[in-house]
Amino acid sequence: MSKKVIGFILFIGITNLLIYYVYSEREVEPMVADFPKIIAHRGAMDRFNESTISAYKIAAEDGVDALEIDLRMTEDGTLIAMHDKTIDRTTNSTGEVSNYKLNEIKGILTIDVFSNQVEEIPTLKEILDTFRDSEHYYIETRLVHDELAMEETLVQMLNEYDLIEKDLVTIQSFSQKSLEKIEELVPGVQLTLLFGKEKFNLKQAIREDYPFIGMEASDVTTKNVNALHRQGKEVHVFFNDLETERKEQERVKLLNVDGYFTNDIQFTKELLQVE
Repeated sequence: MSKKVIGFILFIGITNLLIYYVYSEREVEPMVADFPKIIAHRGAMDRFNESTISAYKIAAEDGVDALEIDLRMTEDGTLIAMHDKTIDRTTNSTGEVSNYKLNEIKGILTIDVFSNQVEEIPTLKEILDTFRDSEHYYIETRLVHDELAMEETLVQMLNEYDLIEKDLVTIQSFSQKSLEKIEELVPGVQLTLLFGKEKFNLKQAIREDYPFIGMEASDVTTKNVNALHRQGKEVHVFFNDLETERKEQERVKLLNVDGYFTNDIQFTKELLQVE
């Protein structure tokens, strides 16, 4: 075979590979999930104070697929629903959650955001007592003072309510150490590895053995979603900018993402044509 023929064959082969690469990055892979998940971010935080029992009740009445709950741990080891490290932003008091005992936390009220009746900060147990096995719980764990502290307490509580056995729990974290601890305690539970805004690492997301990957909307691209879908991983998206969230939800829908941590449940339901 002549050098010209070999060269031509190589040229055709390389050209086809380039075409495939460009095509695969422009075309949108189908969803991995059977249907897109609507995850109520801190409950119906667009209509009631975030992370309160009432906010979660409204979200449940809306028929969401999961209630998202951020966990913090008090000084005496109680798990409560609170996003921030401190209570400054959402309550009438100040300070870090980990510096308060539960009885002190219960004397603090959330700030009245929507001219509704204010509520106290709920414990995880109070949330589980409210909904039992009628809802799916999408729970975020964190390190406490940079150490693993809440995982065993969380798993014990979830087992008391048989929620893991009933497949009603997904646990997410930005901390891989926390997810590894959860996996050690309850192998097979659904886990989501979270990446902060502008911190998404595609190689790591593909390499690590987690079925769900959570990323901020600005990091959602055709390339990232397609690559994860090819690995059989679902892409769950959260939205840091409330002003652009609706446009971003419309954009990521076109990329076939699998889950929406929505701050606007009704809009997301309409977008996804869910009754």
